Amino acid sequence: MTPTEATIGFRHFHDQLDHLKQRLLDMSDLATSLLDLSVDALLSRDSAMAEAVLTGDRDVDALELEVEDQAIALLALQQPMARDLRFIIASIKVSNDLERVGDHAVNIAQSAQRLASSSTVITPDPEIAEMARRARKMLRDSLTAFVRADGALGREVCRADDEVDAMHNSVFRILVTHMMEDARTITPSLELLLVSRNLERVADLATNIGEDAVFLAEGKQIKHHSEGPPTRAPKVEPGGAAPPRAS
Repeated sequence: MTPTEATIGFRHFHDQLDHLKQRLLDMSDLATSLLDLSVDALLSRDSAMAEAVLTGDRDVDALELEVEDQAIALLALQQPMARDLRFIIASIKVSNDLERVGDHAVNIAQSAQRLASSSTVITPDPEIAEMARRARKMLRDSLTAFVRADGALGREVCRADDEVDAMHNSVFRILVTHMMEDARTITPSLELLLVSRNLERVADLATNIGEDAVFLAEGKQIKHHSEGPPTRAPKVEPGGAAPPRAS
């Protein structure tokens, strides 16, 4: 291979890497939009809006397959090294996390549909909307940290997860109080608790991506507290044991 051919090949490889990054950002934008739409459908009791989330999730699934195909092709044909190799491998994991964000948006949309058809009306507590805002910010920040290899921002995302966990616990206590005071609120309260749980899981997935950003930037694994002090407190479900980490 001549020096000119090597230069062209190098540029082509990095053009492909840039395209992979852009598709991950596109996937993040779509997953975040679906999350927003699902919460809006919940707050407005809009079944048509909720149905649009179910339709849009298929586009997230298609993007996951595209990202995986591109990443595998780069691994097979380019034999990348060092940070490029870490980025490509982590991209597959990140696309899987984003696909699961879409799934959680679908779950919230389905809860919105059931609440819209319910005869008992219970107003979602402000914590639900605030949890959605924080989870959305974590998701955007985690992808920014990943594509920029920004370890400091990735760690910030991991620390922010504790706040969402605390809000989930608060929502649980509020809804239990509703159910104890009025049995008619049990079904809608359980739906809202499910919504809160899905938002908490979105924050977990954003944290996963933040951890991958740290690995990409620093070559360090901070999952399972492998570098020493925990980056986030262990989760404990209200009234239960700590669940497994999102993967």
